Amino acid sequence: MADAVPYKAILARKEGMTQLFDEKGQIVPVTVLKAGPCIVTQVKTKESDGYHALQVGFLAQKAQRLNKPQRIEAEKRKVGAQKMLREIRLDVASEQKVGDAIKCDVFKPGDLVDVIGAAKGRGFSGVMTAWNFGHKPRSRGNMNVRGPGAIGMRTWPGRILRGKRMATHWGTERITVKNLRVIAVQPEHDTLLVKGAVPGTDDGIVFVQLARSVRRFAKSS
Repeated sequence: MADAVPYKAILARKEGMTQLFDEKGQIVPVTVLKAGPCIVTQVKTKESDGYHALQVGFLAQKAQRLNKPQRIEAEKRKVGAQKMLREIRLDVASEQKVGDAIKCDVFKPGDLVDVIGAAKGRGFSGVMTAWNFGHKPRSRGNMNVRGPGAIGMRTWPGRILRGKRMATHWGTERITVKNLRVIAVQPEHDTLLVKGAVPGTDDGIVFVQLARSVRRFAKSS
């Protein structure tokens, strides 16, 4: 089994998109991520918790804005209040200690990463927008061309089946964009430049980790 690389994961804030020119002179669209520093707030071990993990915090927060259990926990561990908390699962025990910082330089240019975030919220949407339904005939006095059509089930089973595609809330779903390439790492600015688009709005929080396909290949080698 290949040696695990446990710290190739970080919380980041999406800053927006721009473009770069590669060595061939071609335009490369990139997303700018303000990655870390993430403060280690808890170290979990197999002996105490049943698995190895690091709990990390991102974005300093006023202590009075946390609920009481979180505030007491931060004071007990002597770490500052953090707005976001996230676990990084590890394959082996960590050498990091509470209070240490994880920075964007855990990645290097050329790494493949998975970026996890929430899609943009689109509000309440009809079936044509949410499910790509076609419209109904626009003739013979039809006044509801964007409606879903019949949804009933007659006598049996006499109800609408679970999972029927109907008008619904669209967006704000957890999305993972896989195998994005890290184009540049800027430790002096705590910035990652990742090729392509990542989910969410500008200023949204995303989780960046070493691509699962890469990790699976490393374990099997």
